[in-house]
Amino acid sequence: MSRKPMVRPGGRSARVQQSVHAAVRELETEVGRDALTVPLVAARAGVTPSTIYRRWGDLQELMSDVAVERLRPELPPEDLGGLAADLTAWAEHFLEEMSSSAGRAYIRDALLGDPDGTNAGQCSAYAAEQIETILSRAAARGEQAPAVERVVDRVVAPMMYRILFRPGTETLDAGYAARLVESLLATPGS
Repeated sequence: MSRKPMVRPGGRSARVQQSVHAAVRELETEVGRDALTVPLVAARAGVTPSTIYRRWGDLQELMSDVAVERLRPELPPEDLGGLAADLTAWAEHFLEEMSSSAGRAYIRDALLGDPDGTNAGQCSAYAAEQIETILSRAAARGEQAPAVERVVDRVVAPMMYRILFRPGTETLDAGYAARLVESLLATPGS
């Protein structure tokens, strides 16, 4: 089944999305991920299973959509008054969130139900938007700031690689995030 584009719907469509997402979150807590089924989610959300199949295709794609929403940052990055402090605080928070057991589950869900890469791209855009905010603030203060993609390549990418593929090889803590930012900012051309 082809998947619907990931747009922020309005009206009835938005209400359906909200109720289905809420049903998934509630049922995950109550019965666990492994017990989730489309009919169970549909009954909780007050929609028919065909509504879910039509909109999301299958349970995996629904879980992916819910995970992407959960990975959306709720607040702008903290403004601590300087690029190094702002970027370090953001990287530490990002690493803590993504490397937690819940964060890893959301990442897996977001990627598993994402045959065309749309959800992965959306998750990447969330991080890039947060980084852009930090870099724009730095530029407004007159600080020299690296490009967004350089931060993604030098800070975000190594963290995500370790979270996904090498979780036990190095301590994934605030110190690791801080070292990545320090290395980025110490490199000429940053």
